[in-house]
Formats: sequence, structure tokens, C-alpha cells
Amino acid sequence: MKRHTLLIGLLWAFVAFVFAAPADAHEVRPAYLQVDQTGADRYSVIWRTPLLSGMPLPVVLTFPEGVRTISGPGTQEMPGSTIERRLIEVPGGLAGKRIDFIGLQATITDVLIRIAMDGRTTTSMARPSQPWLAIDAQQGTLAVAAAYTRHGIEHILFGFDHLLFIASLMLIVRDWRVLVKTITAFTIAHSITLALAALGLVTLPAGPVEAMIALSIMLVSVEAVRLRRGDTSLAIEWPWVVAFAFGLLHGFGFAGALVDLGLPRGDIPLALLFFNIGVEIGQLIFIAAILAVTASLRRIFTIPRQAPVATAYAIGIVASFWLVSRLDAMFS
Repeated sequence: MKRHTLLIGLLWAFVAFVFAAPADAHEVRPAYLQVDQTGADRYSVIWRTPLLSGMPLPVVLTFPEGVRTISGPGTQEMPGSTIERRLIEVPGGLAGKRIDFIGLQATITDVLIRIAMDGRTTTSMARPSQPWLAIDAQQGTLAVAAAYTRHGIEHILFGFDHLLFIASLMLIVRDWRVLVKTITAFTIAHSITLALAALGLVTLPAGPVEAMIALSIMLVSVEAVRLRRGDTSLAIEWPWVVAFAFGLLHGFGFAGALVDLGLPRGDIPLALLFFNIGVEIGQLIFIAAILAVTASLRRIFTIPRQAPVATAYAIGIVASFWLVSRLDAMFS
């Protein structure tokens, strides 16, 4: 599991625990609605309502006309609350539509609302004085650019397989000019497949893609060892060619994250562009950090000549573990 996914999971596990725990202080607790986009027009819904004096909150969650329930609702009784889960399909998406809380105006209870869709997460509140939520039809251009740039940076910096591939590429380049060519080739390649996959023009199953990404790291780390032994190969002589070839594969991995986020209607080219810019910024941050650390260590002591070989072996071992575990997940 990737680090950002783990952190987000732990955070929302804590939130769920807080909401599920009985309140000792006072009886009027907020209701909670969580909507997460799972596809182009599909959303998972969690609707938690507190029990007031042992009775369910007399509020009915109402989605726009035309919404179709795919699965559920499934209800779970918790101490002091009721949790309802369902999967819905909204033709045309939720953007620009309204969610109503029928009966909320007759209570003194608020509803905390968290909606994750089109690559952004918003938190708002519905109150008895305004028992509905109007979902913004579209973000501003700057908001979309900022959100997707941030997502791109986060994805690359917490995508350890992509970072290890970049690190392994750095082990087979011999000077900064070759490094620039290699990283540029990798960027161009994954930009192509990222766009094709995110737009649905080309699709590959996630399991084989993730396994092949691990294999690509292994192969480049092997080339790094061969370079230190004085051998030569296509990857050693023309690392930018190998970077481009494997970059096409890594683009499908980036696209998986972008599809999970969702693309905002009307701003798809903008979102694609700035997600990719975010990925490039993250790559440059990582490369700059490696170069800075290496330069600092060289000022402190002499780095052993075998250090790159040891690094290549370490990367290869990690990639091998990923490959085996991902193959096992595919076939189990």
C-alpha cells in the first residue's frame, strides 16, 4: 500500500471511529454524509444519522431525480447512530445538482458533508435553516490547476515504485547531459500513455501493469550492476531509449491514479496537463534531493566505489519482492 493511501485510510478510520463512538456530552450530534466518486457517474455513499433519545433522526437523504441505486442500501446499527451504505449512479454526474435533507428543518441537527469527486475533496455543512447542498458545477481554472498539480506531486513522491525506477535510471547515466535526455524521454513517454489511458482510448489491466513496472525496475538495476562491471548494452549506451520504452508502461500506472481521482467535466485537458506537470515537479524534487544528498555526503567522506553497486542490488531486491507479491496478487 502506498504511503498516502495508508495515511488517508488511517485518518478516515479515526473519523469513522469518532462518529461511531457514543456521545457522552450532549444528545444533538451532527449527521454525516460522505460521497466518493468511484467512476464517471458512480458514487459510493455513507450516510450516518445519530440516534436521538434512542430514535433515528427523522431526516431523509434525497438525491436528484434520475439517480439510480446500484447496490444497497445496507444498514449497520452502531452505538448511538445508524450507518447506511449504498452505491449510486447519477447520469451526467453530481456536479451542478442538489442533495436535499428532507425533515432537517424540523430538527436542531446539522449535517457534515464530505464529497470527493472530479479530483477534489470538499467539506461543507447543511443546517436546519438550509437543509440542502448545491454542488458546484465546475471549479475555477486556477482551482483545477492547483488541485491536479498537487495530486501529481503527491502521486510521484509517494509512488515508491516510480521513484525507484528514476533512481535506477540515475545509476546508469554517466553525466548530466545524458541525465537530462533520459528524464526527458521518460517524461514524454509517460505523458503519452497517461493521456491515452486517462481518456479511455487505451486501457490495460492494473495487475499486469503494476507487475511490469516492478520488472522494469529490476531490469534497470541489473544494467546498473553490469555498467560497474565494464559491460555494455543498449540500456547502458542509450539509457534514454530504455527510459522511453519503460516510460510508456509507467504512464499507465500514473493514469490509474488519475482515473481514481476522476477528471472534472469541461476541464479534462487542463486537469491532464497539470497532473502531468505535478508529476514532473515531483520527479525534479526527487532528483534534486538525491543529487544534493550525494554532494553533501561527498563533502563529509569519500563514498566507496562499490556504493552504486550496493544501491543497485538494494533496488533490485525491493523490485523483486514487489514483482513476486504483485504476481501472487494477480493469480491468487
